[in-house]
Amino acid sequence: MRHSKRMRSPGVWLDEYSWEERMECRKRKKRDSHSSERENKSRRTHRHHKIHDGHYLETRSLNQRLDSREGYTRNHSFDMACEEDSREATCKDRDLDWHHYSKSSGRSGRSGRSRRSSHRHKDRRRRRSHSRHRSSSRRSHHRRSRKRSRSVEDDDEGHLIYHSGDMLRARYEIVCTLGEGAFGKVVECIDHSNDGARVALKIIKNIDRYREAAMSEVEVLEQLKSLDSERRYACVHMLDWFDYHGHICIAFELLGLSTYDFLKENNFQPFPIEHIRHMAYQIIRAVRFLHKNKLTHTDLKPENILFIDSDYDMEYNPEKKRDERTLKNPDVKIVDFGNATYEHEHHTSVVSTRHYRAPEVILDLGWDHSCDVWSVGCILIEYYLGSTLFQTHDSKEHLAMMERVLGPIPTDLLQKTKKRRYVHRCKLDWDVHSSSGRYVRKHFKPLKHYMMSKGEDHQKLFDLIEKMMEYDPAKRLSLEQALRHPFFSCYYSSSSKSSRRSSKSSSRRSSSSSSGGSSNKD
Repeated sequence: MRHSKRMRSPGVWLDEYSWEERMECRKRKKRDSHSSERENKSRRTHRHHKIHDGHYLETRSLNQRLDSREGYTRNHSFDMACEEDSREATCKDRDLDWHHYSKSSGRSGRSGRSRRSSHRHKDRRRRRSHSRHRSSSRRSHHRRSRKRSRSVEDDDEGHLIYHSGDMLRARYEIVCTLGEGAFGKVVECIDHSNDGARVALKIIKNIDRYREAAMSEVEVLEQLKSLDSERRYACVHMLDWFDYHGHICIAFELLGLSTYDFLKENNFQPFPIEHIRHMAYQIIRAVRFLHKNKLTHTDLKPENILFIDSDYDMEYNPEKKRDERTLKNPDVKIVDFGNATYEHEHHTSVVSTRHYRAPEVILDLGWDHSCDVWSVGCILIEYYLGSTLFQTHDSKEHLAMMERVLGPIPTDLLQKTKKRRYVHRCKLDWDVHSSSGRYVRKHFKPLKHYMMSKGEDHQKLFDLIEKMMEYDPAKRLSLEQALRHPFFSCYYSSSSKSSRRSSKSSSRRSSSSSSGGSSNKD
């Protein structure tokens, strides 16, 4: 049970004293409370990087999705690590924060208690004439106050109140806050049971709906861990989980920046096409692994795809007159399985973050694994352009953008939709002469017009994206088919060559053994 922070009623113990003593106690209590408020306020506002909507950050209710991003100024996933050049400075800042917290917050509870104790000792010296009963009452209240200061406390929003240097379960030592979202906070910890390894600990709010979503995520992560014990697929691995006084805590491997955060810190410069190929292949393999195990992620987006290591090389671009970053290692992992849904589970009508939401979800036609395929297509075009393709908050406008980029929505899909207000005479009910209509017509163009080069790799990538963003889910490319697309020919050709080499070597071994056997017979 988490300890309550409720104060004992003043009427229970202050009645024992005279009116002057009660007034003195009230003054002292006010002074103490003001000082503690100032201390708590300074701690809460100290270098906490507020991040929203992302890995390790988004265990929201299964029936809700955030559509809160305006353009590309979205609140982003927490910073799981920093780049090579800035990492040293950031780590120094974190170390300073850590030491500062360990000195101020680690000792502030004790120093606060010592101040209150000194007040009480002075009062005792002034009131030595009081009876032994009153002195024992004050000592017992002092013990209760000391115990209460050591208890686990939550803030008004349900977040666990913690400080750098605090220990959870006598194992995880909190270093600093990595991110904060609606679900809770993510902190960097030292795992003292694992040779001091650094981990990311996701601390969920002590609120029922967030606890339920977190437990759903834990179940999915445990299943994935058992299915992929060799870590062949790019899904984040849960290291540990526990319930800490009502807060579900999930420990993950510490990763780098999210792909969105890297884009943002690189002035939204697109990724090189070779990096897009590498990331796309890992993402598609990982999501195909989920689909094979009857699981749909439902919330794929750049914020939920993290680099294993986001170190980079910096190079000056004379044409754009600015520094640009190039990743050293584009390996990624998919995170945030709080909204993952099994085939047999109830499918909520709305899934995915707005910008990556498939048309069948908007039209309320039901959804399956193919909604993940659409999301991956949106992610790949975002990596290529450096910005979100469909930037909107309105469902009808979203569909109009799709039509401008991908062509008209098939009539049979519009006829089956439950959202009749979107349809007029078997077409999308959209006024092209409205201000929104003029905006869509001006700023959006057919998909192939976004190509920056006519090179073969660019054409193959756009062919893949076009097939992944097919309106009809039944005709949409499966991820199994996507892995065999010519855009990934370098991967499956090399694997087929290696398999052919291994088969040839095995055939040679078998032929030599058979010839050896015949010579023995002779």
